[in-house]
Amino acid sequence: MIRKIIHIEEEKCNGCGLCVNACHEGAIEMVNGKATLISDEYCDGLGDCLPECPTGAISMIERDAEEYNEELVLKKIDERKAMEQKTTEKPLPCGCPGHAAKLIERKLVAKVTMAKKDEVCFSSESQLRQWPVQLNLINTRAPYLNNANLLVAADCTAYAYANFHNDFIKDHITVIGCPKLDDNKYYEEKLAEILKLNSIKSITVVRMEVPCCGGIVNAVKNAMLKSGEIVPYREVTISTDGSII
Repeated sequence: MIRKIIHIEEEKCNGCGLCVNACHEGAIEMVNGKATLISDEYCDGLGDCLPECPTGAISMIERDAEEYNEELVLKKIDERKAMEQKTTEKPLPCGCPGHAAKLIERKLVAKVTMAKKDEVCFSSESQLRQWPVQLNLINTRAPYLNNANLLVAADCTAYAYANFHNDFIKDHITVIGCPKLDDNKYYEEKLAEILKLNSIKSITVVRMEVPCCGGIVNAVKNAMLKSGEIVPYREVTISTDGSII
């Protein structure tokens, strides 16, 4: 029968696994790191997975497909629930914890020094507020992006600058990437979508002094122009010896 059904472009899929969670019928599974429609019978054609795909790899088409089988879907759901009850920790659909989006709550931890009990010092704590951080894996509709102060950082900056967490990550939602090794055009499109879908308060770009790092700056600026969302912008350059230029 001719009906609406999803179509997944394998070359566009980045393996984030967000569509697997979005599909309540279990029609999508990760196969060799790529989202795959396992059977026409599991897909109801409603497209709940479409808005979750960060790369636009999923679309809705009409083609000759097997009829949606609700009985088969309910059986699969029951089997999945039974499997989950046998484990203490629910497995991620892609098998990789790195793809699980979450907000991280931070608490300031104080400790008393042994030398002087009347002095209190604070231990160095991570300031990271969310996961994942790699721009390629970020879900543009993740709740933590709305009303966020966004930090867009080149990969090497956190290694070069010693106090990166407190000076830059603190009170920001952080996304990272390498403008030399990754696709800057994709970064531009992804950032433009983030700006369109969320009320971003500000953007701070932290780059290295090397010329190739200019790519991440251009991606952010072009994203603002493309989305029509011009927000307060700050740019910081880190030298290869770890100081702010």
